[in-house]
Amino acid sequence: MILLFNVELKAKIIDVKAGKRSVIINEEDAQKIGIELNDRVKVISDSKSSTCIVETTKSLVPKGIIGIYEDLSEALDIKDGDNINVQYEQTPLAVEYIRKKVKGEKLSENEIKEIIKDLVDNELSDLEIAEFIFAINYVGLDLEEIKTLTLAMVESGEKLDLPGFTVDKHSIGGVPGNKVTLLIVPTVALTDLYIPKTSSSAITSPSGTADTMSVLANVKFTLNEIKSIVTKTHGCIVWGGTLNLAPADDYLIKIENPLRINPRGLMMASVLAKKLAVGAKVIALDLPVGKGTKLNDISEAERLAKDFYELGKSLGASVRSGITYGGQPIGRAVGPALEAREALSALINPSQASMSLLSKSASLAGILLEATGVVQKGQGYEAAMDMIMKGKTYQKMKEIIEAQGGNPNIKPDDLPVGSYRHIIKAETDGYVTAVDNEAIVEISRAAGAPLDKGAGVVLYQKQGYKVNKNDPLLEIYAERSSKLSDAITIAERKLPVLVEGMLLKVYPTY
Repeated sequence: MILLFNVELKAKIIDVKAGKRSVIINEEDAQKIGIELNDRVKVISDSKSSTCIVETTKSLVPKGIIGIYEDLSEALDIKDGDNINVQYEQTPLAVEYIRKKVKGEKLSENEIKEIIKDLVDNELSDLEIAEFIFAINYVGLDLEEIKTLTLAMVESGEKLDLPGFTVDKHSIGGVPGNKVTLLIVPTVALTDLYIPKTSSSAITSPSGTADTMSVLANVKFTLNEIKSIVTKTHGCIVWGGTLNLAPADDYLIKIENPLRINPRGLMMASVLAKKLAVGAKVIALDLPVGKGTKLNDISEAERLAKDFYELGKSLGASVRSGITYGGQPIGRAVGPALEAREALSALINPSQASMSLLSKSASLAGILLEATGVVQKGQGYEAAMDMIMKGKTYQKMKEIIEAQGGNPNIKPDDLPVGSYRHIIKAETDGYVTAVDNEAIVEISRAAGAPLDKGAGVVLYQKQGYKVNKNDPLLEIYAERSSKLSDAITIAERKLPVLVEGMLLKVYPTY
């Protein structure tokens, strides 16, 4: 690096967690030393240092002062008034490689590794990361590039090392109420297989798997604690947010989500990186198809399944995809506590459970049982369903809940849900002709989910059901009256459950 300046400024701690490595410099100071917005500087405090992106201000910090965000002050042990050495740093090579991809060129193994290294080292600005994501979205990655990106993500963090054969499952999302993991994990954990399920919290959905499980037990653990839990019970359902498993993926997702794009190559690398980081050799993928999901039709799902299979094979893992129906919510409940209630009820009394929940859970668990040779080909569904129906899955789930610090004897009615409620009823006799996934998600989030654990929606009628006028269609749950009002307004506008008679229209109208 060429040293263009070396100045000393006094630190002012900004009581904000920026989530990125950046500093604030007064505009006059910036002009004087020759730096601009989004330039890079090395911030040095005693023996610790970090490369940071420059933000400028006219008034937030005065001349001679450098604004240090709280997360950077913690990382470098900086306090108010400390003397901070600031040096200029050149743009890293990774930016050149990102622009190479923007031009449509293929990236080499070393170039991809350099991008991921600089990403994790906080060398790249949010704009540069966004540029990389857009390039992947519009230019694409070939299989070799995706493989390299996956491995680079795995190597960017820690790994879970278990003493047995490890499997995992993942859904690409898009279907509300998809609580099947709470049935799949304990079913598979009844065998000699290990299934350490790490999940994220919901970002755009009413409840992620970690949100739902957190209603039943603790989900925040260290890697060593997870290893201890899984060695004992063969399964866990935990939050992956602080585990440092493929952390490069977390950096990319943080920028990707607000952009509302989901590049296929990046999504594939993201999924497999997390699974390989926990040591999974066999992975079952849930690829939902239907209105409101990420896949428009079965043909698109089959192409993605084939790509995942080939990528997994190149990485030494067997990826088996289940293409599933995603046209309406799985089961009836949407929202953390409501989903936990439904999953627990299904485990305790499977004969009374929603068939969509049981069938999907047994199908995906069966894929893992067959792929690992636990049962013969064609017998996975029946074997998994047998474990669920005989209560074996429930007993294993109790073990997992207890190992994660929860009450193994908790019952569905013990789980608190929102006390503010509103039932939407059918305005006419007829049949449910559509259930709008996107509307269900929007209503549930307006009601407060996932932050308010007791908020969400319960569906009373699903597509194809016959209803009479004034029959309940769905019930909205909220923990605050203002949230309930917001959710009702959206429900009245969106019509999440459409009821139509056999006669849809008369033409001509006279």
